[in-house]
Amino acid sequence: MAENINETNQFNIEENEGKEDVKDNSISGNEQDINENSISGEEQVDVTEEASAEESEVIPVDNPKAVIGAVLFSVGNSVEYKKLAAVLGRDVEETRKLVAELKEGYDSDPDCGFTIIELEESVQMCSKASMYEHLIKIAKVPKSYSLTDSMLETLSIIAYKQPVTKLEIEKIRGVSCDHAVNRLVEYGLVTELGRLQAPGRPLLFGTTEEFLRSFNVTSLDDLPTVSPDRIEEFKKEAAEEVSLKLDI
Repeated sequence: MAENINETNQFNIEENEGKEDVKDNSISGNEQDINENSISGEEQVDVTEEASAEESEVIPVDNPKAVIGAVLFSVGNSVEYKKLAAVLGRDVEETRKLVAELKEGYDSDPDCGFTIIELEESVQMCSKASMYEHLIKIAKVPKSYSLTDSMLETLSIIAYKQPVTKLEIEKIRGVSCDHAVNRLVEYGLVTELGRLQAPGRPLLFGTTEEFLRSFNVTSLDDLPTVSPDRIEEFKKEAAEEVSLKLDI
């Protein structure tokens, strides 16, 4: 009887030891799987980073001038130099040179009706001015607008003082500018640039690309400088205008 019990206990102990061995092996196997998975994950991250680095490498196009012409023609509106440079796979300065060469080719070719104009840090393709008389025979005549003296004065102040508020414009002109500013915004020559961080948060106004196109300037830096003598004349004219209104 005792021998049977001892044999049974011995069998149970051996069985338990066997189970522990199996358990230990399974744990070791899991740890190995985890280690392998973590290693594979690191390798996968490295491969992904290498792939991303390869994808981020920009390859310059072989026919940059053709691409510039296609982009400008398709977009229609102005395109920033930095965006155009990204398409070409080149830096901005090289892109400027390519655009200038393309423009020179268009302008020197009498059989080409296109040209390229520069607007601040952007460029746009458009028809040559000499083509206008032919275009209006098939296309709608562009809507024309007339600028009164009041609107021209307001536009001049905005162009030279931007960003500027209506209150600042009125201080310079001495009269209300609501109507003039609203009409200039309607014509697309002036736009809201944001709000001044001051009590009441008044709107700030500035000129647009349409202003540059309309007055045939590529940048605000190209605007003529006003001499001090001319400024004094403006002040005298403004003072006379105010005095006349007061007399009335």
